[in-house]
Amino acid sequence: MKSPGKIIGVGFQKTGTSTLRDALRALGYTVGDTRYKLLIPILKKDFKTVLKEVNRYDAVEDNPYPLIFKELDKLIPRSKFILTIREEESWYNSVNHHIGDLRDPMHEWIYGKGKGLPKEDKNNTIRVYKEHNQSVLDYFKNRPEDLLILDFTKGDKWDKLCQFLGHEIPALPFPHANNASKNKQQSFLKKLKMRKKKIKYGLQMAYIQFMGLG
Repeated sequence: MKSPGKIIGVGFQKTGTSTLRDALRALGYTVGDTRYKLLIPILKKDFKTVLKEVNRYDAVEDNPYPLIFKELDKLIPRSKFILTIREEESWYNSVNHHIGDLRDPMHEWIYGKGKGLPKEDKNNTIRVYKEHNQSVLDYFKNRPEDLLILDFTKGDKWDKLCQFLGHEIPALPFPHANNASKNKQQSFLKKLKMRKKKIKYGLQMAYIQFMGLG
């Protein structure tokens, strides 16, 4: 049975967001994930554009959605929220490896201007992560029926997710999306793609600064 609202993943990247996406898809939901194109509308407080994107799916997760969960809760009543978490040190190592040297506007927005590279300020990166998780817990403290906390590293699987969503447990193995092996492949095309991203994100950050949206 599908929720009358949306399912919104509010966990930070590298906490099992891809696993959550694959699990929801296996249950029959359409899922939208990372949407860099929504950053400018969010900074402009253009939530009409954000809602247009969200309404294309039954569920959304990954950036930028965790950072606007309060706005989405007000705009889309009766939604269900899922907070994926992970032990702080393990999470930091993963997100640091994932972001590496690629400074981009999304991470500058999340971790602070000039602090978008986790390797440059570990304490700040972990602080932002902890404060976000606590903010979610505080916000839903009187609405436990609307928030599910999942830690895939501790064995959370179909039982918790299906109970929360009102689904029968499917006769399928629980997905585990792990891109570690893919991240080790440093082909020429991937390096070229990275260079293009650096140029693209540099222009985007310049635009954000020029427009006073930082």
